[in-house]
Amino acid sequence: MDITILLYDRFTALDAIGPYEVLSRIPGATVSFVASERGVVRTDVGSLGVEVTTALDEVDRTDLLLVPGGPGETRAREIGTTVEWVRAIDATTTWTTSVCTGSLVLAQAGLLTGRRATTHWGALHVLARLGAIPVEERYVESEKYWTAAGVSAGIDMALALAARIAGDDLAQMVQLGIEYDPAPPFVGGSTRSAPAHIRAALEPGLRYAD
Repeated sequence: MDITILLYDRFTALDAIGPYEVLSRIPGATVSFVASERGVVRTDVGSLGVEVTTALDEVDRTDLLLVPGGPGETRAREIGTTVEWVRAIDATTTWTTSVCTGSLVLAQAGLLTGRRATTHWGALHVLARLGAIPVEERYVESEKYWTAAGVSAGIDMALALAARIAGDDLAQMVQLGIEYDPAPPFVGGSTRSAPAHIRAALEPGLRYAD
C-alpha cells in the first residue's frame, strides 16, 4: 500500500507526523513524503525540517493521500501546480485525507464540494467558503474522503483508517504500541470545553484565521 504525505513550507509537524506514526505501521505500507521539489521542508515553527526526496512530478498515483495543515496552506492553495497535482492524484486514490487546514487544500481542488468535512475550528468558515459543509467533529468520513480537525485529531483519524484498512486488532495494537491514551492536564481542548477567556485570548492571533 502506497501512502503519500504532501508537505509544503510552514506545515504543522504533528499534522503529518502523528498520522505517519500510525499509518506507517500498517503491514505492507510504504510511506513517501512529497513536496513541490526535493529538499528540506520546514515546519511552521521553523526549527524542524523534513527532508523530502520525492518531488510532486515524480508521483502519479498513490493508494492514500494525506495533506497536513499549517499556516503555509494558504500559500499552498495559491500554487496552481500543487492544487492541480492534488486533484490529479485524487483520481488514483482509495483514500484522500487531510488533517487540520489541509482540508482547505482539498476543498480548493474541488474535492470536498457539497461534502461534510472538518478542519481546525478557527478555519471552519473558510472551509464553508470553499464549498464544503463544515462539521465541528474530531474527524469526518465522507466516502473516500476523511478529514480531521486540528493537529492532534489526525492521530484519531489515522487509527480509524488503520482499522478500516487492516482491521480493529491491528489498529488497537498500533494504539497500544504508540501508547496513545490521552489524559491531558486540562479540560479545554475543544471549543465546547475551553474556558471563554482562553478562547478569547487565543482567537485574535489565530494563525488559521482567514
